[in-house]
Amino acid sequence: QAQLAESGGGLVQAGGSLTLSCVVSGRGASNYAMAWFRQAPGKERAFVAAITSNGGTTDYGESVKSRFTISRDNAANTLYLQMNSLKVEDTAVYYCSATWPPWNAERNFNKYQYWGQGTQVTVSS
Repeated sequence: QAQLAESGGGLVQAGGSLTLSCVVSGRGASNYAMAWFRQAPGKERAFVAAITSNGGTTDYGESVKSRFTISRDNAANTLYLQMNSLKVEDTAVYYCSATWPPWNAERNFNKYQYWGQGTQVTVSS
């Protein structure tokens, strides 16, 4: 079992940056591949980025590629999402998630067994 807790959301102007964190408790983060998803009002949960347990493989959604960076510190049991050049359309609740097996950076949210409570990111124009 793992428990996930996101932090770092907030209000930022378009073009700005924000870094989200997700702390894993229970079983260590190194046991899982992890990902960020987001959900805007009235929209389905969308894939943002994923990373394998050793950080060797990453994957990004098309809309965030080259602007966002996913990373992890397994010693600190923490997942990160560095978000640069933020756009109004990035406004959403951001969720971190974890899945086993740890070697697949999945895009499908149905593959993830553990979820955080979400953190709101609002980008103003």
